[in-house]
Amino acid sequence: MHTHQPKIGLEQLVLLGFFLSGGFALQQYSLLYTDVANAAIFTIFYVLIVPAISYFLFSKKIHWSVWPSVLICIMGGFLLTEINNVTVRTGDSLVLLGAFFWAFHIVYLSKFLKLFNYPIAITMGTCLIGSIIAFIPSLAFENITLGNLLMEKNELIYAGVLSSGIAFLLQAYSQQNLSPAPVAIIFSLEGVFAAIFGWIILNQFLDNLKIFGITLILVAV
Repeated sequence: MHTHQPKIGLEQLVLLGFFLSGGFALQQYSLLYTDVANAAIFTIFYVLIVPAISYFLFSKKIHWSVWPSVLICIMGGFLLTEINNVTVRTGDSLVLLGAFFWAFHIVYLSKFLKLFNYPIAITMGTCLIGSIIAFIPSLAFENITLGNLLMEKNELIYAGVLSSGIAFLLQAYSQQNLSPAPVAIIFSLEGVFAAIFGWIILNQFLDNLKIFGITLILVAV
């Protein structure tokens, strides 16, 4: 007997594209005002936001083990920040706002995958709509020319193909079998990789406290 597959509406893809575009834009704009490690760490706050959204907005039961893991992630993330500079900079505030966009993206992606279990189509539609949403204000506020884009072609190819297209496709496949809260905890490894590669590639400082913070996040995951 043929089972009807519900169709995902344009409004769902627009919503996912909006969250994706907002998260990317705030994260990248924040890097003008903060460093890579801090940007990744304040993004980690979606680890707390995701289970809160799932519980309070969708009445989803959260396994008890999630909360101590979330707490350990945030402690590890705090150790990865510049502790000596306790002032929350403009860039850090933008990243924290962006964490809400990433959190809603994770939660709604899980929700839509239950209605429309086609991760490739959802990823393609989300990235396409998200890029259109970002492209409109870029025309108004930035000097978009082919020459400027070609100057950063390697970075654009890497960000577009690997950290966007392939990464979000893998995320969609993983969220077929995982609830949002564990996904957010696993994604906190972003802070670990950002701190390590910020040290290797950008020569940003990685002291014993930051190494301990990395260890805490690994334990939480």
